[in-house]
Amino acid sequence: MAHHNNTGVLGEKMAAKYLTAKGFTILHQNWRHSHWEVDVIASLNDILHFIEVKTRRTQKFGYPEDDVTQKKIQNLINASEEYLFINPEWKLIQFDILSILLLKDKPAEYFFIEDVYISPGN
Repeated sequence: MAHHNNTGVLGEKMAAKYLTAKGFTILHQNWRHSHWEVDVIASLNDILHFIEVKTRRTQKFGYPEDDVTQKKIQNLINASEEYLFINPEWKLIQFDILSILLLKDKPAEYFFIEDVYISPGN
């Protein structure tokens, strides 16, 4: 497995622990439909959260959250529509990004961006 894949897998495990510690109930990890994937689907206070997790081991190319493009958000939205079609009981949803930075010899840095919205054309 490529090093960046190992980083992603580690980040998703760390994300689940972080979110659980914050009171979230993890419903799914790496939920897939067609060619879309949601890293984490979790609930908190009757809100369903679709969470994109980005992890990096260096800041050479910026922060992990910098890799979440409008296209990635659109894919998250598409996947969420399918999930909600299958699970229509959810009335409140939210899109979030969990950025994890793993710098050598430093504790992991978590940056949780809640209720993300990217307008069309940005």
